[in-house]
Amino acid sequence: MFNINEIIEKLRDVLSSEKDDGKVFDKEIATALDLTSVNFATMKKRNSVPFSNILDFCALKKISINWMLYGQDPSSLIDTTDKYWIKYFPSVSVSAGGGAYDDEDNYEKLDLPDFFVDIIGGKENVKNIEAINVTGDSMEPTLNNGNIIFIDKTKQNVNKDGIYAFINENGLFVKRIQRRVDGGLDVISDNKEYPMQIVDKNGINVLGKVVSSIGKVF
Repeated sequence: MFNINEIIEKLRDVLSSEKDDGKVFDKEIATALDLTSVNFATMKKRNSVPFSNILDFCALKKISINWMLYGQDPSSLIDTTDKYWIKYFPSVSVSAGGGAYDDEDNYEKLDLPDFFVDIIGGKENVKNIEAINVTGDSMEPTLNNGNIIFIDKTKQNVNKDGIYAFINENGLFVKRIQRRVDGGLDVISDNKEYPMQIVDKNGINVLGKVVSSIGKVF
C-alpha cells in the first residue's frame, strides 16, 4: 500500500530544489498537484494517492514515476522501464463523454513495474495497452472519478461481457457491455442512478476492453 506522506516528502524535495530558501509548504505542493488545499488535506488524512495528478507532475518535471511511487533508483530502471511502457493520454477522459483520441501523438510514456506488466496481460501484451482518465460517477463503485484505466485495444469483440471504452455520437465512454440474445447490446452503468441503454452493435465504435485501473477506492 502506498504511503501518501512518503510521496509528499518526495514532492517536497523536488519543489525545494527549485527554491532559493528550500522551504516548501503544503499549500505549494497542493498547487503543484493542481489540488485545492482542502482536497490536499483530505487526501493526507485518508492516505489517498491522487495518481493522475502525480503522473502529470512527474511528466512536467521529467521525473520517474517509479521513483516517486516505489522508491526505485532511476539508474536501475534503464533495463526495465525503457522496455515496458505504455501510452498515457492525460488529456483524454471517458465516462462523462466529450473526450476523444483527437491527437494520437499527444501522449506521455508511463513506465510500468514488472508486477503490473503481468496484471495487464504480460510482456508481449504491453504494446496493446493504452491509459486514459475516468471522469464522472456513472461507473461507481467499480471506477471512480479520477481513476486511470488501462485499455487493451486488441479486445474489441463484445461477445464477451466486460467493461469497454467506446465512442458513439455523443462522445467517449466507458461502460459495462453485455451482449443480448437478439444481437443488441446492453450498455450498463454500475452506478444504478443511471439507466441501462440498449444499442445496436453497429452504433458504437469499441476502442478496447478495460483490463485494470488505478486510483481512489471509496
